[in-house]
Amino acid sequence: MFMGEYSHTIDTKGRLIIPSKFREELGETFVVTKGLDGCLFVFSDEEWKAFEIKLKSLPLTNKNARQFARFFVAGATPCELDKQGRILLPATLREFAGLEKDVVLTGMLNRIEIWSKEKWNENNSLDDVAMDEIAEQMTDLGFGI
Repeated sequence: MFMGEYSHTIDTKGRLIIPSKFREELGETFVVTKGLDGCLFVFSDEEWKAFEIKLKSLPLTNKNARQFARFFVAGATPCELDKQGRILLPATLREFAGLEKDVVLTGMLNRIEIWSKEKWNENNSLDDVAMDEIAEQMTDLGFGI
């Protein structure tokens, strides 16, 4: 399970250090792809295979299902860590997520998200009132505390 928030930087060659706590869970190889809300998703090989199964179960005749699967699969790239615990993020994925220098990696249970620091701050600066409204909506999804 991935959790926590870590700030790092991408070097001029597009390499990013993966926090050691995340490296243990990820294993030697894993998948990075486009994510929702303008971030990147990082899946362990095991979680990626489970995600692939869900994508394969979508009806091929449904245009939204095809676009949804295409979004994640076309941008996906297998990664492995170098000796310094870094990965090389392809330019297309860096451009998609607006990753230039300062990034935030967040653990999201079954995946890691990689955000530009600017986007992370924009998307996660909710005040108490906004968070209360979101929490109320979660009960409609069957989530209660």
